[in-house]
Amino acid sequence: MRILFLGDIVGQPGRATVKAHVRRLRAEAGLDFVLANGENASGGFGLSAKNVPELFAAGIDGLTSGNHIWKFKNLWNELDTDQRLLRPHNQPAGAPGTGVRVFRLPGLPPVAVINLQGRTFMTPTDCPFAAAEAALAELADIPLRVVDFHAEATSEKLAMAHFLDGRVSALVGTHTHVQTNDAVVLPGGTAYITDLGMCGPARSCLGMRPEAILERFRTGLPVKFEVAPGPGVLQGAVFDIDDTTGRALSMAPFRQE
Repeated sequence: MRILFLGDIVGQPGRATVKAHVRRLRAEAGLDFVLANGENASGGFGLSAKNVPELFAAGIDGLTSGNHIWKFKNLWNELDTDQRLLRPHNQPAGAPGTGVRVFRLPGLPPVAVINLQGRTFMTPTDCPFAAAEAALAELADIPLRVVDFHAEATSEKLAMAHFLDGRVSALVGTHTHVQTNDAVVLPGGTAYITDLGMCGPARSCLGMRPEAILERFRTGLPVKFEVAPGPGVLQGAVFDIDDTTGRALSMAPFRQE
């Protein structure tokens, strides 16, 4: 199975870029399954229910998320009812939705997707390592397992990679919006990259207008961040997984402007 996992979609430019390219990429690259992190897709922070249908219509099969998932309350019910949406699995008990979904697409083996959130330099939440362990206990009969670890610290992402190597097919990092140059298949057969990057305005600072970011850094004063205008860039990773064993066969970063 060939999977494309796209990094954080940022605002309207990110959505537009996804809509312009994903269906074509599915055909040209022979993609079987497309995932993306959608937690910044609405105005640069959060995911509104009104933007979910257009992302699925663009050719995305499943959407993961992260620390901004609770911004739009109109999404909360969708997290309970739409099997294609995930929130971090290590959110406290009682939160809407789940961070574990099993996707069963026609003609393909089932794929389990796990969404986790880091704790270092992030909003406090439950232990992602314990949440990963609990999720894997539910998935013993599904060898194809893909993890989105939405975390700030590279050390925490690498630690999770060592923790899950050989136990999941792929572990991709999201959240920093900067694509890293360390795509690899680990010794245990897990495809890994520290951060997928983002799908958003190419001439920006993490998707935002650079002027506001610069003012914040130079003055230390509160500044309203705004999504930069397009054109957009797509960033992520493509990996091939053995349908029988669940081991990754290849892993490569993906970028297109």
